[in-house]
Amino acid sequence: MKFTLATLVPLAMAGFASARTITVKNNCPFTIWPAMFTDLNAGSAVPNHETGWQANAHTQVSFSVPNNWKAGRIWGRRNCNFNDPNPGTQCADGGCNGGLHCDPRTGTGVPPVTLAEFTFQGSGNKDFYDVSLVDGYNLPMRIDNNKGCHIADCPVDLNPNCPSQLKGPFDGNGTPVGCKSACLIDPNPGNSANCCSGSHNTAATCPPSGVQFYSYFKNNCPNAYAYAFDEGSGTALWTCDSGRAADYTVTFCP
Repeated sequence: MKFTLATLVPLAMAGFASARTITVKNNCPFTIWPAMFTDLNAGSAVPNHETGWQANAHTQVSFSVPNNWKAGRIWGRRNCNFNDPNPGTQCADGGCNGGLHCDPRTGTGVPPVTLAEFTFQGSGNKDFYDVSLVDGYNLPMRIDNNKGCHIADCPVDLNPNCPSQLKGPFDGNGTPVGCKSACLIDPNPGNSANCCSGSHNTAATCPPSGVQFYSYFKNNCPNAYAYAFDEGSGTALWTCDSGRAADYTVTFCP
């Protein structure tokens, strides 16, 4: 699932008549700054929580999310200094317009970032959720739930063995803290098989065989999206019956 920027729509109180619980855990041995964004072109319901926060090592938070949350995403930011207003440099990766609290209109994360993506009460009255590496990778992640529906995850640290062309950014010690997607380094992203753009903008014209480094991401993280049309693999986009009202847990460094 790929989402676009949107304009802010006020939250109706009725949106919380029925709600789920999302828990975000930081199992990493270091501080991260989780962030959250909702594409308000898809729906006006937003979670009952700030759009960014500090998560110290081995801590967690839980919050309410409307049953009809659409096009939501959660990711982690690394090595942040929010005295810097520039989203491209305020964190090693994942920074956003707005600083600590990502702007609700334009506050998507600067890649490379591992994304947890959600749409509740989607087609066929199903929840759709996935771990996406379409915008690259920065942290291991898992999405599980309390109803026994499938786990979506990328539990492997892809940074150390990331192909040299994709490796980075790096922390102050020169250690890679991200692994870019092939699209991010493509010289012609507007018409690219790596980006599934232009003349390659359908599943038929953008098969995984045409995406550089697809196998690195998919072989290491088979239960995650490795490129834009990866739902064809059968192990990228996951569903759970919305009538079961599942609560979800997003774990960094599972």
